[in-house]
Amino acid sequence: MFKVFVYGTLKPGEVNYQRYCEGRIVKEEQAIAWGRLFLLPMGYPGLTVGTNRIEGYVLHFQDSHLLNQLDQLEGYHPDSPLEDNRYLRQLMPVFRPTGEPLGDALVYVMSVEKIEGYGGVELLNGSWSPVSD
Repeated sequence: MFKVFVYGTLKPGEVNYQRYCEGRIVKEEQAIAWGRLFLLPMGYPGLTVGTNRIEGYVLHFQDSHLLNQLDQLEGYHPDSPLEDNRYLRQLMPVFRPTGEPLGDALVYVMSVEKIEGYGGVELLNGSWSPVSD
């Protein structure tokens, strides 16, 4: 079993949730993490390390093959040099919206340099939706 904190197109109701997650989740729950959230010009978000409240979901999976599919979607290749990855996959503490700890979950994070290179715009409300700007 593994947990992934999702904050963009993998959230329930979004396009990649339907493609990758629907029917494969053991459990899903609203959650928050701490970081900085940016809208990228490609129409999806990037998250970096920071101290802002980021809203999302923790998805619990049992199918370990799905992690490889998520890695491909996010442009993460564990055997590639860090700079060749779009996102990096790392463990991060996540919490219920009330602040109760949910433990660590895998999170796809992007470097500040990549976000700046893409021209990302910070979403100060900590929440992404397809119509964010």
